[in-house]
Amino acid sequence: MIIGLAPGLSGANRTGRPFTGDGAGDLLFSTMLELRLAKGNYKRDGKDNLMLLGCRIVNVLRCVPPENIPTREEILACRDFFKSDIEHSRAHVFLALGQVAHRAMLDLFELRPYSHFQFRHGGEHRLAQGKTLIDSYHCSRRNTSSGLLTKDMFRNVLQRAQTLSTTSKQNN
Repeated sequence: MIIGLAPGLSGANRTGRPFTGDGAGDLLFSTMLELRLAKGNYKRDGKDNLMLLGCRIVNVLRCVPPENIPTREEILACRDFFKSDIEHSRAHVFLALGQVAHRAMLDLFELRPYSHFQFRHGGEHRLAQGKTLIDSYHCSRRNTSSGLLTKDMFRNVLQRAQTLSTTSKQNN
């Protein structure tokens, strides 16, 4: 399961599909297609035949936060929706795109203090019930333009999540 922040203003908020219509989606879906986590063709307008394979994308928030920076109150207001997404999934591996997604997962699993589960790109954290959280810098245009996140870095972390997920399924 891939965990994002919120629907993008010009992306999912407009198209109805997470990461569709913005720069983050360009990197996410091209990498997913490359790793065969999706099939079909991706178009920014969402009018395509893209299908996810063996994975799902959810967001911590249901609405676009002002300035793309959510308040604690917004995160708490959406917590029950997010919790339901996680609890009703069969996922054992979660890829947190950014620190907000990382912290939301830690809060959900009641893992504190945060200092024991620090966010770092490529970081892996064991959660309850054999679940694993993997951290990645968000695939936003800001992070890729600045060089904080490269296509190779993102492919590697997504591939790691894929490998762990496959291993987890084989062991169940």
